[in-house]
Amino acid sequence: MATINENFSKLAAGYLFPEIARRTNKYLNENPGVDLMKLGIGNTTEPLPPSLVRAMKDKLDLLSNRETYTGYGDEQGDTALREALVEYYKRYGVSLEATEFFVSDGAKADAANIQELFGKDNIIAVEDPAYPVYVDSNVVGGRTQGFDSENECYNNFVYLPCNAENKFIPEVPESKVDLIYLCSPNNPTGAVMSHSELKKFVDYARENKAIIIFDSAYCEYVKDEKLPKSIYEIEGAKECAIEINSFSKSAGFTGVRLGWSIVPKNLVSENSAVGEINSMWNRRQCTFFNGASNIAQAGGLAALSGEGHKECMDLVDYYMGNAKIIKEGLESVGLTCFGGDNSPYIWAKTPNNMTSWEFFDFLLKTCHVVVTPGSGFGPSGESYIRVSSYGHRENVEKAIASIKENM
Repeated sequence: MATINENFSKLAAGYLFPEIARRTNKYLNENPGVDLMKLGIGNTTEPLPPSLVRAMKDKLDLLSNRETYTGYGDEQGDTALREALVEYYKRYGVSLEATEFFVSDGAKADAANIQELFGKDNIIAVEDPAYPVYVDSNVVGGRTQGFDSENECYNNFVYLPCNAENKFIPEVPESKVDLIYLCSPNNPTGAVMSHSELKKFVDYARENKAIIIFDSAYCEYVKDEKLPKSIYEIEGAKECAIEINSFSKSAGFTGVRLGWSIVPKNLVSENSAVGEINSMWNRRQCTFFNGASNIAQAGGLAALSGEGHKECMDLVDYYMGNAKIIKEGLESVGLTCFGGDNSPYIWAKTPNNMTSWEFFDFLLKTCHVVVTPGSGFGPSGESYIRVSSYGHRENVEKAIASIKENM
């Protein structure tokens, strides 16, 4: 008799972004003709950089010819791309080996799949608020007994509160945990951890034989040169951290799908040998994954080149220009805002003691602007909204004008 994975039933509610879409579509159905401006989901909107497009078209031409056609590639990623990533990290003073990189179809999938390497009894610590995939993947992986509706959190999980008082930078756990999920620049708060703040976590992880899952998908948005872009800028991090990154937000590859994870050979857990976790992830990818699209990887290689990287940074600058408009606009109507300086997200406090969803509905119905309710990212996200800078400039300006006019 077949049975289902009952851990799915422990998930507290529907996934955040489909719920936003449901409410938005319901409003549109009831109010046909309304022009909504969407500043919610972090989905890129501008055309792909020209160098990347040319590289992918060239790859398509090769695939259209019998003499140059290729099928499956290496599950770990094309050698040229992995070697280019090694050079990319040298910009931050980080030395890695090509065999420590694993190219994938995006950071989100890696963030969910990486927990398969670790035992069900591992204690999970997450920033609160946090991108939902960190929490939900571990719920489905069987690491909680269920959702505590009174405290709005999962049993057995350790939440690391991020709030205005600590500038949305978490403190290391007070108790022993095994897996720690960190995201910097943070989604949703926009906060960026300093070298000293990251070092506290690296020191904690090494002392407790814990492993950090570090999501750096927004690192190219860090303009302050004093702030780290990779956890491996911290001494000792290769012994305790896995880093996940993506071309989605720097190269506009949200739909193209391409990312990577770094599993250092020196990485160790409480019961593993040097090199073992790297070998396990390699085995996992070879068994469950046929490799990222060879067309996408051609674009990724171009994104790391001189011309391609410059074009990608121009794209990042465009979205950061949007972020400046949004932050200044929200502050002009009296909202307290965070982020938006080294991150594409603005984290705004709701006015008049409104809940996140109440303010979401107000902006939807009164201003015709769609944002993301902060409570969907965890209990500490209540009374905040996340506003995304991903959008056409004219739509961003129109959305902010509507908020100024109607608030």
